[in-house]
Amino acid sequence: MARPKKVSTDDILDAIERVVVKHGASKLSIDAVAQEAGISKSRVVLDYKSKTALLEALIDRDRQRDSAHIESALEECGNTPHPELFARVKLAEQAPDDTDRAIVMAITSSMASEVTLKQRLKEWVAHDLQAMDSGAKPELARLAYFALIGFSCHELFGFIDWSDEQRLTFMEQIRTMYTSCPESQQKNPQNSHQV
Repeated sequence: MARPKKVSTDDILDAIERVVVKHGASKLSIDAVAQEAGISKSRVVLDYKSKTALLEALIDRDRQRDSAHIESALEECGNTPHPELFARVKLAEQAPDDTDRAIVMAITSSMASEVTLKQRLKEWVAHDLQAMDSGAKPELARLAYFALIGFSCHELFGFIDWSDEQRLTFMEQIRTMYTSCPESQQKNPQNSHQV
């Protein structure tokens, strides 16, 4: 009798990513992930009961990766005027790859019908906004953050395709916007940036 294939959670998450990259969110299913991972459907169902659970796992993994990258960039940006903002700007200097784009498209296309996915992303943004409040000029940090997110979304959706030089120039402009502008005298009401 053949031994069952040992498979880790990372193996299944890798298979989820491969299905999304190869076929898009519409083809993501427990069957497709099992086939891609070379395991039984019951093994996938053991951890992920539905397509929504597969996408939630993808979001959670992406958020963990993002958090690890931010932590690493924070070490490098510790002496900047706003380490949390500047770490995120530094990470955006690198163009997204096809896997990044496919994951974002899969999650975005599924958000309209899956409230839990939207909630997870809202929590991610709320965490980032809280980080923007940690510096001396929180209003400017939020403004710069939204410029960064707007750029990143346009790039991930394929609306713009800038050269490395253009991207780096824009990232420097975001940093300059933060450092050269004084904070507004009129403060936003508490919790005005809740998502």
